[in-house]
Amino acid sequence: MSERVCIITGGGQGIGRALALHFAARKIHVIIAEQNAAGAAEVAAEIAAGGGSARAIATDVTDPDSVRAMVAQVSDGFGRIDILINNARWSGLAPTLVQDISDADWRRTLDVNVTGAFHCVRAVAPAMIGAGFGRIINMSSATVRAPPARPYVHYITSKAALIGMTRALAKELGAHGITVNAILPGSIETGIARPSPVTSVERAARAKIAQAIPRVLKSDDLAGTAYFLASDESAFITGQSIAVDGGMTFG
Repeated sequence: MSERVCIITGGGQGIGRALALHFAARKIHVIIAEQNAAGAAEVAAEIAAGGGSARAIATDVTDPDSVRAMVAQVSDGFGRIDILINNARWSGLAPTLVQDISDADWRRTLDVNVTGAFHCVRAVAPAMIGAGFGRIINMSSATVRAPPARPYVHYITSKAALIGMTRALAKELGAHGITVNAILPGSIETGIARPSPVTSVERAARAKIAQAIPRVLKSDDLAGTAYFLASDESAFITGQSIAVDGGMTFG
């Protein structure tokens, strides 16, 4: 894994930051593709201070030109793209009844969570196919398996679409040495403010009831699974959806 190049979208905060730090600590060159340029720069600086290699590139995954420009910078700078983690998501969603979801919120959810991932895969696929190697990881959600009581049909639909995308891409790209898998995080504390009525205390209480491991998931809990799926050790695993949810769901 040493010296490989990994693009992490939404890598400037929360889950993305934890993944970036974990991968960089293992001598992987990390590209933090993040719309928040200041946040991306902070994480890159944090990695550099620890002796790792990171580059922050301001990227809007909903804009195909922005994604293509980011991928071109990576290709020109490193000559390779080995790993793509589609982690960017729109975190501005509030629980909303289906009849109250606006067209704008529906489109924004799909644009970031689904179309953004598509833009990134489309952009990196030629380099991975040319190299005969690639690891693509899509960050879905365990809510696809167990929807919460609160109404989030826009969010859950987008995360379910990522699972379908994962399976289709695994079938299409497998002959080129590229694996495609999805991670399904459970209820998580990311440190990012979000418009949810559920407090940290309530989330912890629910975890004790709903999960086999009675504590709240943290961003760092996902890093090991992502690293495994990005490694040579997972070379024969593709098209899979792996829940990291403390035993909230099974199957």
